[in-house]
Amino acid sequence: MRRAHRRANAVARTRRTGVVAVKLLFIFIAVALAPALSARADEVDAFDARFQSTYVRQDKPSFRSPYAGPHSLSGAGQWGYSFTATAALGARLGQTEAYLDGEVAQGVAFSGLQGLAGFPNGELARTSGANPTFYRARLFVRHVVGLGGDSEAVPASANQLASRYDKNRWVFTAGNVSVLDIFDANAYSHDPRTQFLNWTVMTHGAWDFAADSRGYTWGTAVEYFDDGWSVRAGRFAQPKQPNGLRLDSRILRHYGDQVELSRDYAWGDQSGTARLLAFRNRAVMARYDDALALAADSGAPPDLAAARTGERTKFGVGVGVEHRLSSEVGLFGRLMRADGRTETYAFTEDDASASGGLSVGGGRWGRRADTVGLAAALNTLSAAHRRILQAGGLTFFLGDGRLNYRAEQVIEAYYSVGLRPGIALTLDYQRIANPGYNADRGPVSFVALRLHLEN
Repeated sequence: MRRAHRRANAVARTRRTGVVAVKLLFIFIAVALAPALSARADEVDAFDARFQSTYVRQDKPSFRSPYAGPHSLSGAGQWGYSFTATAALGARLGQTEAYLDGEVAQGVAFSGLQGLAGFPNGELARTSGANPTFYRARLFVRHVVGLGGDSEAVPASANQLASRYDKNRWVFTAGNVSVLDIFDANAYSHDPRTQFLNWTVMTHGAWDFAADSRGYTWGTAVEYFDDGWSVRAGRFAQPKQPNGLRLDSRILRHYGDQVELSRDYAWGDQSGTARLLAFRNRAVMARYDDALALAADSGAPPDLAAARTGERTKFGVGVGVEHRLSSEVGLFGRLMRADGRTETYAFTEDDASASGGLSVGGGRWGRRADTVGLAAALNTLSAAHRRILQAGGLTFFLGDGRLNYRAEQVIEAYYSVGLRPGIALTLDYQRIANPGYNADRGPVSFVALRLHLEN
């Protein structure tokens, strides 16, 4: 027994050593290659390589939890973490750009990523685990058709070759992407690797956008840009099962459609962008009222799986704005409402959401590489969604056994310190009232330290 125990400990130590080695390797690559691969904004590149690695450590103290269910956030003190490392390669093939991202991810989520709508770490997915997993994150092509007029320089970044495009243009994208790569590109709250971490602050909480359980999908999108206006539309593959990893290839039958209209504007010395976003999902999904009717007949708690018997359609529409008060200060806000009749299929459990916040650059106090952010989000459920949980049913992310409903409220603040070009250390604090929409539990706090490296 002692030998077996020693062997198990040795294996565990070896595994931890291997994990640390992988992390250090990607950090070394990101730091060492950053100066060599940086591109000027006025260059047009034929090839580019970008690397990033992000580590997030979060701690949660114990909180008030008079009862809990199978899908509750644990009331005990916990800690969790995530680590990702990405190599993003791009090449120009005539008028077409091609991109490939390989990614390594690992992490441990609080309570198996259950018990909240506004999960505190946008880097974590349902597939995260303590062992590193390598996968292809993106593989897509982008084709730009210029329509004349003035041109604008686009600097190199991950999945963007340094380019010069006509301001009036068509852009076609096809392949393996994240829907967030194309839609809701808010400058102040979009990327959990460098900005706000909370799921319902980094984008619309009620936006059930098509994605596998890692956040990626396959599909096509078309965009049109004309004198400050832009419109984009796309169709993307849904997972075969809610929040599942395998995607449904029947994209003409089961899909997630997105349409967005945006307008850049200027008010004196200030400027901004306003967006209108709508989505439509089609898949084999359960309706909440159907699950409740089946439960009434059987006398058992509602079961969404039993009601998942036919193809359903889910709609949602939202608005968003980002407003630049100055070169250092920006505001943002989002509102979205989904129909609330059909189960969450690919994002979080939120039927109507509102969020907004402030981002301030450190140049105001002599530290141009630093950023301070402050945001709040309000997440709500439809009446039918509430009744499922009040009756003791389990949904994908939620299930305390019962529910004293109240809107989930999120406050998040962070300070990001630029240690050197491409390296930032961030302290993040979040407080969530009514976790899982339950006024009987919480509030709960999360404190995080994030290290991000990129070139």
